[in-house]
Amino acid sequence: MNSTEKELDALIEEALSKEEARYFEEMGEQSLPQMLLGLFKGKNSWFNIMIMIVHLLVFAASIYTFIEMLNSEQVTQKLEWMFYTLIGFIAMAMLKIWSWNQLDKNALLREIKRLEYQVALLSKKK
Repeated sequence: MNSTEKELDALIEEALSKEEARYFEEMGEQSLPQMLLGLFKGKNSWFNIMIMIVHLLVFAASIYTFIEMLNSEQVTQKLEWMFYTLIGFIAMAMLKIWSWNQLDKNALLREIKRLEYQVALLSKKK
């Protein structure tokens, strides 16, 4: 956050009651660990857990195929195992991109809720 955003947040908190200010602060920016833990809360938490399990399984399979590639003697076998390893790493990258998109979606929803809260407070005061 830059200084103007901090100043704006400070002005908003001054205008709010203590309870409203505490709630507004809870809806603020989160650190990366808080965002990662946020993936496992809410309606789609079961799906995010499944994605993590699949990700770990694909990682284990990729390590196995990499070790088999190193242990194989023939070039054709090495190429085959290398292909499987490459497919595993691509799958892991796709799963990570999906998770990062979920993190971004959760951050956007949190900001939208902050805006809705501010609008509700303004309409209540008028």
